[in-house]
Amino acid sequence: MAKWLFKSEPDDYSYADLERDGRTVWDGVKNNWALKNLREVKKGDQALIYHTGKEKCVAGVAKVVSDPYPDPAADDPKLVVVDVEPTGAWKRPVTLADIKADPDFADFMLVKFSRLSVMPVANEIWRKLEKMGR
Repeated sequence: MAKWLFKSEPDDYSYADLERDGRTVWDGVKNNWALKNLREVKKGDQALIYHTGKEKCVAGVAKVVSDPYPDPAADDPKLVVVDVEPTGAWKRPVTLADIKADPDFADFMLVKFSRLSVMPVANEIWRKLEKMGR
C-alpha cells in the first residue's frame, strides 16, 4: 500500500467536507507531474489531506477506494480522478511551519516542491507526521 499527499484548498473542499460527504471524487489535478503521480495511486492506498491557502496543514487521512479513471467531467482523456473516503481527522493539524522546522523533513516533497498537488510520501515521513498529528 502506497502513501500519498493530496492538496486541497479548504475554501473549495476541506477535510470536514470529506467527512460530511463520506466519499468524494478527487479531481481538479491538471499539472503533468501531479497527474503522473495520481495515475500511480491504487485502490487501498492512503492519502494525507493537506489544506493549502491560509491553513497550510495536514488535516487528516483518507483511503483511496478506486483505481484512477478518466475524469467524467472533463473532455480530456489525460485527466484522471480517484475516489476517496475519510479515515480520520487529526487531533492536531500538522502545519507546514512545523514540517519546515524539523530537519527530518528536509527531503520531503512538500518542502522541496511545495506547489505539487499530488505527491508520494515515504513511510518514515508518514509515521512521523502521523505521530505529530495524533
